[in-house]
Amino acid sequence: MIIRQFLTWTQHTSAARRAEAAGALARAYLYGGLGEDVAWEAEAALLALLDDPSSLVRRVLAEACAACANAPRTLIVALASDQAEIATLVLARSPVLSDADLVDGVAIGCPATRRAIASRVDLSPAVAGALAEIAEPEALVVLVRNRSAHITTGSLMRMVERHGDVAALREAVLARPYLPLEVRQCVTMRLAESLSAFAVSSGWLTPARSARASREAQERTTLAFCAEAHPIDLARLVAHLKACGQLNAGLLLRAILSGHMAFAEMALADLAGLPARRVAGLMQEASSAAFAALHRKAGLPAVLLPAFSAALSAWREAGQGTTTRAGAGLSRLMIERALTACETMPFAEAQSVMALLSRFEAEAARDEARVLARELAAEAEQTEILRIEREILDAEWREAQRQVIARWDEPERPAVAVAAPAPVEAPVVQARDVEFALPASPLPASPLPASPLPESDSARTDPVGLILDGLSDSIMAEFQGSRARVHAVTVEVVLDAIPDALIASYRDDRARIAA
Repeated sequence: MIIRQFLTWTQHTSAARRAEAAGALARAYLYGGLGEDVAWEAEAALLALLDDPSSLVRRVLAEACAACANAPRTLIVALASDQAEIATLVLARSPVLSDADLVDGVAIGCPATRRAIASRVDLSPAVAGALAEIAEPEALVVLVRNRSAHITTGSLMRMVERHGDVAALREAVLARPYLPLEVRQCVTMRLAESLSAFAVSSGWLTPARSARASREAQERTTLAFCAEAHPIDLARLVAHLKACGQLNAGLLLRAILSGHMAFAEMALADLAGLPARRVAGLMQEASSAAFAALHRKAGLPAVLLPAFSAALSAWREAGQGTTTRAGAGLSRLMIERALTACETMPFAEAQSVMALLSRFEAEAARDEARVLARELAAEAEQTEILRIEREILDAEWREAQRQVIARWDEPERPAVAVAAPAPVEAPVVQARDVEFALPASPLPASPLPASPLPESDSARTDPVGLILDGLSDSIMAEFQGSRARVHAVTVEVVLDAIPDALIASYRDDRARIAA
């Protein structure tokens, strides 16, 4: 009876009050513990409110039922097909919707609803795959950044294939944890294509030169990804490159010249149809015939066999310690060996190989120059830092000396006087039975200057002054007396060291002067 009265009342009131009442009815149905008969009537009333002409009423219903697992499925499905601002509320949060409902929402929805679906917690691989095939770049960015979404490798590669030219999507994909190598390589390929197209459209490079630069950049990046990859990941990457037509002889030769033997072994094993361990053993053997057979079985051009054999020979020598590898990237020693091996070939056959190896050599030289330049710059920066530190220390020392000198140059305050010790009479020095008396004038006591106090009552700030101010007058007097005694003993020691002849000469001179 109450539900019937509610429906009758909602036909004659304003949209705002109808919305308020609809929210109260939805919360009472979901959380109020209504009886079975009343709950049935309440559900019917909620479904009837879907026909309300005001979107405000339906929005309040969506807000009340979006996160509730007990909401009527018919109500949620209807709200998911409503206007975008209403549908996004339930599509983003409702646990009632199934994967089929979400896939249907992806297919018939708008960009806003697809973004809402992409942001759902624990999104299933099926819904993620549907978004990868249909959604716009904005929705795909939301999907990739959703760490709880279960996205397969195929779906990621499909996203990159469709919208890999969008920088935001590439960054989001690369930031995703545990990204497979083949996805990284696919992102790199799309980035290289975008840069190549930009360089051609700007007139900086010709299409052929741009394509070559793009291909070489992809190869370098692909090998960089494989530096410490697991064998299973390497096998998947090799299979992907083979399917895309990018597993060629040039990439294999670059891998060997760069020391990426794990990738080269896996690639040759895939091309030749042999186990990877068997291929690794053939590459380690010094027999050229064994590797030649592997080369033919892998379907590589025969013109590249001397270059491959020479590079592997240099690599085996490096493994035995007879040669050294400098830096990362391409090895100039291995390239020089390959160039030397190709010099005996006919020009028509060796032309393309020599050109490829020459480009590799120039690239290796540039890499070494970059490494050297970075090292020199780091060394120069460290030297400059040390120089600045020494200048700071020197300036601090000079300032400390200036403060001490300025402290001693300050005039003594007459109010405070330290009693000077009595002058010490010069002792009579007896040197080897020769009596020699010093002049009658007493020696100066050379007392330590009295520690002047500041003329004002303000506290001293220099460290030397603070120490001197803390000493008592008795300590200062004792210190000055000890200095006088040390001075007298020093004079006596010096006089004892004077030769007898010099003393006799001095006495004769005094006698003559007195006469």
